[in-house]
Amino acid sequence: MWKGSLYVRPLLIGSEARLGLGPAPEYTFLLYASPVGLSYHKNLINLVVEDKVPRATPGGTGGIKSVSNYSPVFKVLAEAKAKGFSDVLFLDAATGKNIEEVSSCNIFVVKGNVVSTPATHDGTILAGITRKSVMEIAADLGYQVEERVIPVDDLLEADEVFCTGTAVGLNPVNSITYQGKRTKYKPREESVSQKLHKILTGIQAGSIKDKKGWTVIID
Repeated sequence: MWKGSLYVRPLLIGSEARLGLGPAPEYTFLLYASPVGLSYHKNLINLVVEDKVPRATPGGTGGIKSVSNYSPVFKVLAEAKAKGFSDVLFLDAATGKNIEEVSSCNIFVVKGNVVSTPATHDGTILAGITRKSVMEIAADLGYQVEERVIPVDDLLEADEVFCTGTAVGLNPVNSITYQGKRTKYKPREESVSQKLHKILTGIQAGSIKDKKGWTVIID
């Protein structure tokens, strides 16, 4: 049996018969759906930190699911992949010292019993639903969950790092390269990401009882 998920994406576009600069007088809202495999990243995730080009700025559209959220990363991402990296981790535009988001997903840092993820209050980070679900599951398991400013140094000293997203799911990070220095995370027998992944996918597949009211039966 094929295993994967159905990716449902809402889309809102200006659809009036004219060209011009300004708010569209007519819009079309639609939904499209596509089956996706078990993971957006097929191999081990090896990230590179981008410390010159910011992905988003406070007051901009970094926290909105729009084309402007993705188009700034294409050139940087293509260059990183040409060097053998899986994806790019961007830093904040204000200081260039704090981690924010990978081009395609949110990021989590684990240190001891603390599970941290960058806060979304500046509007530069997408508040993903998988991110929210993982935070709730981690709290239920007894971990201390924090939304906070995360300096890049905290990332390099972490016990483990993982990414979350609608298409990405929940995937551990194998390594992160920052200013030419590569930090590799040693796999553990029972990592935090493995525990969270098992519960999240179990709820999605129906093998674990959904006590959150997240799943909806469509008939």
